[in-house]
Amino acid sequence: QVQLVESGGGLVQAGGSLKLSCAASGQAFSAWYMGWFRQAPGKERLFVAACTWTGGTTIYEDAVKGRFTISRDNTKSTFYLSMNDLKPDDTAVYYCAAGSQYSYTSWAMTDAYASWGQGTQVTVSS
Repeated sequence: QVQLVESGGGLVQAGGSLKLSCAASGQAFSAWYMGWFRQAPGKERLFVAACTWTGGTTIYEDAVKGRFTISRDNTKSTFYLSMNDLKPDDTAVYYCAAGSQYSYTSWAMTDAYASWGQGTQVTVSS
């Protein structure tokens, strides 16, 4: 089992930037891919971005392409979500997740992930 802890959320004005971190522990080596999701109040949890620990494959949700970047530091068992040009619609609780059972064509689905962090709040003011 992989344990995940997010950090880095906060309040930022529109156009600003934040960098989220997700530290993995436990059987982190067993996870093949890592993902970021977000959930706004009263809405379903939606895919944001995902990548492999090797960085060989990276995918993004269309609304964040060009603004968000997913990256990782294997030496620290940590992966990141750098968010630029933030918009009020980006306001949500952001979750990181780890999985190992599916190909990249399924990484946008919550069912592809076995481990989840507790979430970190991102609020973008207009």
